[in-house]
Amino acid sequence: MGRVTRQDLSHRLEAAICRAALFLLRGIGPVASSNLGGVIARTVGPLLPVSRVAHDNLRHAFPLLDTTARRRIVRGVWDNLGRTVAEMPHTNALRRTASGPGWYLADEGWVERLRQHGGPAIFFTGHIGNWELLPAAAAGLGVPLSIVYRAAKNPYVDALIAELRGSDAGAHFPKGAMGARAAFGHLSRGGMLGLLMDQKLNDGIAVPLFGRMAMTAPSAAAYALRFRCPLIPAYVRREGPARFRIVVETPLTLPDSGDRQADIAAVTLDINRALERWITDWPEGWLWLHRRWPKEPL
Repeated sequence: MGRVTRQDLSHRLEAAICRAALFLLRGIGPVASSNLGGVIARTVGPLLPVSRVAHDNLRHAFPLLDTTARRRIVRGVWDNLGRTVAEMPHTNALRRTASGPGWYLADEGWVERLRQHGGPAIFFTGHIGNWELLPAAAAGLGVPLSIVYRAAKNPYVDALIAELRGSDAGAHFPKGAMGARAAFGHLSRGGMLGLLMDQKLNDGIAVPLFGRMAMTAPSAAAYALRFRCPLIPAYVRREGPARFRIVVETPLTLPDSGDRQADIAAVTLDINRALERWITDWPEGWLWLHRRWPKEPL
């Protein structure tokens, strides 16, 4: 049996296990799913080697935190991650509600403007709270949001994730040159685009994040400056199992200095400052498990 065939079988088995887990989670409802995912992740996650990455990141970002505080945050990070994954079968079914499972909007001002006047517009966020909810909620608010995403290594799992996300939220553009061109075309036609801006991009630009230079994607800034369209900070704050507050803030100010690269750097810095603010306010809600900064200072 060839190597490719073994890998394909492994991918199929992994996807089958995921489908079985999703079937079980669908049957117990969003709150029970969230609670189950949270208890498993916060029990097992802190024991895994990847948690050392979170501790290292926290030491650099918040040097005054003691070990007990870092452990509490890391446990909370795993709790939120486990809940987010377990909530995925229910994400598209969650609705705007005053209480219970679902979500509400903190301020509808800019959403209403976009609903009336359309795009182009760009929303940026990070891996905070249940970030998967944002496109589904935007669709429910009448502002369908297409996203740029990183494909899973397992193609069957990637197809499963796309199935879970559904088609109501808009198109899904894969990261890379092809996806960038598709996103550009989408904005040029008046579309709305959602971008996750908190991941390391080796061929990005170096911009401070919590006082350390971090390689950051310039795409949100470049698109916004090209189309002179609203660049809107937004994130999802968890308030309980399968219960969320969606925060949509005032668009960032776009400079026009005549120096395109300087303007891109300035806007990207403002993006990182927004992320810093959200993360500082709720450190347990961010995915500290990601190697966001280089091992050696830039």
